[in-house]
Amino acid sequence: MAHDPDVAELVAAKERLGTTISVCLPARNEEPTVGQIVANVRRNLVERAPLVDEVVVMDDGSTDATADVARWEGARVLAVDEVLPDVSEGTGKGNALWTSLYACEGDIVCWLDADVRNFGSQFVTRLLEPLLRDRGVGFVKGYYRRPLHGEATGGGRVTELMARPLINLFYPELSGMIQPLSGEYAGRRALLERLPFFTGYAVEIGLLIDVLDQAGLHALGQVDLERRIHRNQPLPNLSQMAYVILQGAIRKLEERHRLELLTEVGRGMKLINTGKDNFNLEVREIGDEIRPPMVTIPAYAERRRALKDR
Repeated sequence: MAHDPDVAELVAAKERLGTTISVCLPARNEEPTVGQIVANVRRNLVERAPLVDEVVVMDDGSTDATADVARWEGARVLAVDEVLPDVSEGTGKGNALWTSLYACEGDIVCWLDADVRNFGSQFVTRLLEPLLRDRGVGFVKGYYRRPLHGEATGGGRVTELMARPLINLFYPELSGMIQPLSGEYAGRRALLERLPFFTGYAVEIGLLIDVLDQAGLHALGQVDLERRIHRNQPLPNLSQMAYVILQGAIRKLEERHRLELLTEVGRGMKLINTGKDNFNLEVREIGDEIRPPMVTIPAYAERRRALKDR
């Protein structure tokens, strides 16, 4: 069983460093689970122990009561499309993470997926511990076992069938990352604000590669979150997710080696739809856009200055 950090020791380390911490959940239609995650963090890590300074939910166009539930449980809730309104519109998880860098105030940002059903505050404390104990660590990923269809493991199909082989082939330095696509991770603002963000499913692999390139392998950490139970997606959705992540990794290869591997044709995915009596082919443009490093956005620099002067 993984070690649970002593929360009082983490609070003391935080105070010695003079740092602040934001916990942020990007969310779209997560009404059944987002409230209990917010409540757990607020109760255990804001009120009982002053480790976390704010809990923020970035609502990415929810049509259910995600925003109301999160606000009721004590989160500061912001609509993604109302943050940085003068910047071009975007959508997707990565876009929500990118805008959260502007919205959140902490020197350390801890991101959590909002669909986890077995969430505990140790998700946050384990992610934060390396950042509070080792100044050389800049980015920490969570890893875990993922049950599927009643079996103890088997989840993370895109990770095992596509992402990990891809990483081993083209980014072998990262092959020791157990869950490269995990949605639970934390990092130092000073590093995160210098990174570009893919707007959708490629955001995790993109951040991992960019942290490696900009800060080195020694700046990466990973912690055991033991088990993660969440909503599993159907195979057609996973196929499209894998396609976007593959595109993202190739675009990073293009940047690294000044190559052109993707063409406009290569960005269209042919989807095979199954009808009652036949099959049909649909061509769909699938892929992520890239948001620039947040530090390059003038409004962000103004906000950080205002927060320091407060």
